[in-house]
Amino acid sequence: MIPQKLDEGNDTYGLLHYLYGPGRRDEHTNPHMVAAWDPYIDDPARSPDMTISDLALLLDAPVFAMRGKKPKLHVYHVAVRNDADDRILSDEEWAEIAREMMHASGIAEHGDDEACRWVAVRHADDHIHLVATKAREDGRQPKLRQDIIKMQTAARVFEEKLGLRRLKSGDKTASRWRKAGEVEKAERRGLSEAPRVTLQRTVREAAAAATNDADFFARLAASGVRVKQRIAPDGNLTGYSVAMPGDRNPEQTPIWFSGARLAPDLSLPRVRERWSTPVPAQRAAPAEMWRIAEDKVREAAGQLGAEGLHQGAGDVAALGDLIVVAAIVSPRLVRDQIRHAAEEFERAARAPGDRALEGQARRLYRESAQVLSQSVAAVGRNDAAAALGFLLALVQAVEAARRWHEAQEHRVHAQSSGRAGRLLREAVEVTAGASAAREYRPRHKHTATRPGPGQRTVAAPGERPMASVVQQAVPDHARAILEDPAWPTLRRSLIEVEWAGEDPAEVLATVAARRQLSSAESIAEVLTWRLDGWRKQRGSTAHASATSPSSTTGGGTGRSAASTKKAAAPAPNRRPPGDEQRKGPRRAR
Repeated sequence: MIPQKLDEGNDTYGLLHYLYGPGRRDEHTNPHMVAAWDPYIDDPARSPDMTISDLALLLDAPVFAMRGKKPKLHVYHVAVRNDADDRILSDEEWAEIAREMMHASGIAEHGDDEACRWVAVRHADDHIHLVATKAREDGRQPKLRQDIIKMQTAARVFEEKLGLRRLKSGDKTASRWRKAGEVEKAERRGLSEAPRVTLQRTVREAAAAATNDADFFARLAASGVRVKQRIAPDGNLTGYSVAMPGDRNPEQTPIWFSGARLAPDLSLPRVRERWSTPVPAQRAAPAEMWRIAEDKVREAAGQLGAEGLHQGAGDVAALGDLIVVAAIVSPRLVRDQIRHAAEEFERAARAPGDRALEGQARRLYRESAQVLSQSVAAVGRNDAAAALGFLLALVQAVEAARRWHEAQEHRVHAQSSGRAGRLLREAVEVTAGASAAREYRPRHKHTATRPGPGQRTVAAPGERPMASVVQQAVPDHARAILEDPAWPTLRRSLIEVEWAGEDPAEVLATVAARRQLSSAESIAEVLTWRLDGWRKQRGSTAHASATSPSSTTGGGTGRSAASTKKAAAPAPNRRPPGDEQRKGPRRAR
């Protein structure tokens, strides 16, 4: 749960009109009041006796009655938002949250009859808006010192009480919130994400792979973003800003973001930390690239945090950069999973406190990142099998980071590591499934046939009982799989395999034998991931064979595809194959 102070203003009616309205893109659903300073205040959305104008006048009344200097921006506005994975709270629960937030902020403390007036409006499942006027009933202004910090403390209490995702306040490692205006602007322009998000990812990728200032700015320029360096009077570089081409404000000037505005670890001093201790440049052949990186990552995982608290903070920062680089050069089959893992590990890479930059694990992670980034030009072929060992080592490293964060009581960072580890494990299993598909040689093709006398009817694709498939393919794990909550998803994957014309029992047995299953928390989920890799690999192989220009039906005669197609075209009166023996004598002309 995150309380965020939004822009203050002096138009109470305008803000209420927006909150109760449809939104800029009809995103507001069922706007209504969940709480107010007076429990008997009518809701404009539910009472004919109250309008938005009436409510605005009631809120502003103490401001108009003030005898002294009135606050220039008297409208106080805070949004309180839950995580997307949290359960949907009831209006009663949000009302309790609103009252506690107003108490914590100093707007309306419990038992204070002279406090400020406020309302809480809900127009979405995951958040409420708190609107107050900064004038007390006794004519004084409220004391709002450290109001958001106090509201964050109250939010931690509600997270535990209501079973919500638990966050941590005050360590300055969280990413900045995406503002609603940025998201709405991106939607209007048809963009998949806000420019700030794109810039953050681009700058992080450049910083993770760079070796010095010049390399960093060269990578930024090559990525297509606009770059502006800040030079001090003495000629030293002191900062930088980036902007997306075409992203402009109403005055038609570019919207620049400094590195610190993108993320806490992307300011120029923090970016420079990455190459403050140089690592030797290393290049490797494509066949050796993944193996060299794997060996270094396994060695570093055993040393992460062993040299002390500050060294551990530097180690996890370097591990975060390594995952970013791995996402860039990873096989296309699992690139999305690794990219999402890098995003999840981002918070874990920013451990609170100081960082030491000379740790042994940090050096090994930086060397691994250099091996991968320097060899990126050789990547591009189907090398998922070669990357499998590296991905397993990366899972081991992220698990070591999770244990280190837990030992330091960095609860949020440990959770971030856990989510990244899960995505990397998915990438491992997808890769294992793809490797099994490449080496698979079917014993027979499962097809539906017309039954003869005394024969059993073969089930059409999708009608075969998949529970019996599991019993046949993995009898030792069948009971656990069928009782697993992920079994319905696995069942759908098996049906898709059957629809593709393959025997689901044979395929399931093949992917199950690829790696051991005993240590999996959810065997059904692991097998689903492997089948996902199987289908992707088989689909890409089938697509390559169908579109290959060298494939001909002439048995390798060297004819072109066009000539082969022309030669194979049947004449209109051509007899069916096997009909030659029924032809009569050739008629003389």
